[in-house]
Amino acid sequence: MDLEARLALVKEVGEEIVTEDELRALLAAKPHPIAYDGFEPSGTAHIAQGMMRAINVNKMTQAGVRFKMFVADWHAWANNKMGGDLEKIQVTGKYLIEVWRATGMDLSKVDFVWASEFIEDESYWKKVMNVARDTSVERVLRTTQIMGRSEKDKLSAAQILYPCMQAADIFHLEADMTQLGMDQRKVNMLAREVGPKLGFWKPVVVSHHMLMGLQQPPPAAAPAEERATAMKMSKSNPDSAILMTDTREQVQAKIKKAYCPEKQAADNPILEYYRYIVFEKFPSITIERPEKFGGNLDFASYAELEAAFVAGKLHPMDAKGGAAKYINQLLDPVREHFEKDPNARRLKEQVEGFKVTR
Repeated sequence: MDLEARLALVKEVGEEIVTEDELRALLAAKPHPIAYDGFEPSGTAHIAQGMMRAINVNKMTQAGVRFKMFVADWHAWANNKMGGDLEKIQVTGKYLIEVWRATGMDLSKVDFVWASEFIEDESYWKKVMNVARDTSVERVLRTTQIMGRSEKDKLSAAQILYPCMQAADIFHLEADMTQLGMDQRKVNMLAREVGPKLGFWKPVVVSHHMLMGLQQPPPAAAPAEERATAMKMSKSNPDSAILMTDTREQVQAKIKKAYCPEKQAADNPILEYYRYIVFEKFPSITIERPEKFGGNLDFASYAELEAAFVAGKLHPMDAKGGAAKYINQLLDPVREHFEKDPNARRLKEQVEGFKVTR
């Protein structure tokens, strides 16, 4: 694959790239640069964390990137996830790996690295301390969105250390680029600020789109960060997200209740599911409708579907029916994996029995 084709694939993943010139130079210099994503094991996986993540990782690896998936168990512990129970956090991490295995993520090009593997490494903590020494408390507080917190929250000392750990992770993993969601942008920019000062490098930041939750978003006039937080999927609100192991009936019920304003493409979670998931997996789709309403509609691209929806040729209820159909088709192999694989089934049962804490 030539440089332009590799660059185009990465740009499909990145809603924002800092910077595109640096990305081009990196891909030209290295046939297999290292990208990393870190995730907190904090409960059952929703569709953005499971299916959409697999889609994006596979695009990156097709572009020649070697991916490191960082299981941030100690970070989740510091952030009091799963009630601050490290053992439950680690079980959840193993469950998430099974989710990605079932989605078709190309694990031959992905290395899973656990934060707990770093804990006895003095050189890691030296990196963390150097980041902390070079960063003010005020600067750290501006990154709290990465933990699902706000600057107004009462944070523990462990949570203050968290962003310094996450910035240090990039350098300890020897990652050339970060490939996380837009909600993690602030700490990646911190890493770009401190990296050269500490004798490291400026990682290229490739930030992917954050899939909307299914509920109605706040008005456009709301503060940007508050709005972004409210629009995210939330495991504490089951109706806001499709979970990777939801039953077919649960998927249909959630999508039926989802926000989907007629003739409106912006801030429409059902259309987001088509754009970022369905059309990434199916080259064309058919929306089934009764003959009295015009019969079935065929679409060869997301752009065609959006145009029909905005023109009023595709009704929200029909769009929802099609979304439920195709999402269920994508989740069927995941359900089957967790039903038939004894280890995966055991992990799922354990995680579903844990109390999820914010």
